Amino acid sequence: MIFRNVPRSLLRFLGALFLCAVLVGAAGCGGSKPAPAAASTSAGSGTSTGASTASGDVPGGASSAAAPGWAKGMATVRAGALPREARDVLALIDEGGPYPHRQDGTVFGNFEKVLPRQKRGYYHEFTVRTPGERDRGARRIVTGEGGEFFYTDDHYETFKAVLR
Repeated sequence: MIFRNVPRSLLRFLGALFLCAVLVGAAGCGGSKPAPAAASTSAGSGTSTGASTASGDVPGGASSAAAPGWAKGMATVRAGALPREARDVLALIDEGGPYPHRQDGTVFGNFEKVLPRQKRGYYHEFTVRTPGERDRGARRIVTGEGGEFFYTDDHYETFKAVLR
């Protein structure tokens, strides 16, 4: 696991720093742009199924034009529209674990080349439990070093950028 030897206090500091950057960006620091509606961090966003529409809209009515640069051109889903198990994994990632599967936090190789190409070790994967499955199932959250979050429910064939 990549964060095994990093002091928890440093992880908390970096998490707080990231949250501050998100909040400052959402507040429109400098007044250049209004905060995008897709930057919501709420746990629930109605009864949306989490699927993007063909027109590129984000569930809940926000346009994909409001998505961060790393999500441009991808299907998107609000974190609150993900299955409960995926939201639980996002919370575990924010807390730094502990994770239920030994594979959680390991390097995701992006061999399918569905995600943007990055150096090896940039992406890490986490299991999203599938009720009724005896093994790890097909659902995963993949994180990027730049703060990206991606969700797949078909074992890496397709991904949606998770808007938090």
